[in-house]
Amino acid sequence: MATDAVTTTAARVRPAEVRNVSAGLWSDALWRLRHDPTTVAALVVLGTMVALALAADLLAENFFHRAFSDQDILSNYSKPSGAEPWLWLGTDELGRSQAVRLLYGARVSLFIGSLGALTALVLGLGMGVTAGYFRGRWDDVVVWLVTTLNSIPLLFLLLIIGVLFRLAPLPFALLLGGLGWLGIANYARGQTIALREREYVVAARIVGCTAVRLMVRHIVPNIIPLMIVLAMIEVGTLILVESAISFIGFGIQPPTPSWGNMLTNAAQYLGKAPYLIYPPGIAVFVTVLCLYLVGDGLRDALDPRLKSR
Repeated sequence: MATDAVTTTAARVRPAEVRNVSAGLWSDALWRLRHDPTTVAALVVLGTMVALALAADLLAENFFHRAFSDQDILSNYSKPSGAEPWLWLGTDELGRSQAVRLLYGARVSLFIGSLGALTALVLGLGMGVTAGYFRGRWDDVVVWLVTTLNSIPLLFLLLIIGVLFRLAPLPFALLLGGLGWLGIANYARGQTIALREREYVVAARIVGCTAVRLMVRHIVPNIIPLMIVLAMIEVGTLILVESAISFIGFGIQPPTPSWGNMLTNAAQYLGKAPYLIYPPGIAVFVTVLCLYLVGDGLRDALDPRLKSR
């Protein structure tokens, strides 16, 4: 009877309780992500957007039969219709297809957000880990730099740069990444200070492990999950920043489309063609929401304190 009771109890155990408890951090995180429907749905939406943005040239040439700069004055202010694929989202004041421009705008906005977040991750991780490990004067310099840059209003600085220079997508992404690494550096520095006195780090230092090897092999792998989550959130933040700067006319300049300058153009003709504002506005909202949902899901999946639950 005892055997039957054990068998019955094991049969009632949920899948979350019978997974391999000795799984590593990344395999366990992957298992959690696969069983998180909200995060999976957000990843599917983001993957679809990225795929459409990468295939913008192919779709414009073979499906919509319109380039993002093609003008048709006779078809300006055409309302959304199913007559032709390029008219699905209507046309603007120059007769340009909003559907095609939305795809190219996704390419620009996602590129700026992704490259900017990657730049911020590399700079923030490097500055924060080295400052937390070496301490001393280098730590003082990094803290002073972070404090100084945090005291500068980001919006006004970007406005000044936008007035002085014409911002192309690549330098704009690098600029945003160069200004957005401060939060990541603070987190990396705090985690490194907590880890540098752990037993395994002290043991590695005693046996002659160099500082670079110790940081790369022992400290960074322990803080990289948190850094990935911060980078995902940073992508959404930079997309919002790019949209805001482009919306007020100092970001990506026409004819290159981005979601921000598409919103600017739509706001100018809101009374005559209100349908122009919905596609880029919804695209920004959905993308940033999905990025935040993925970041929250990654935080839960990569948190080792949840592994025993």
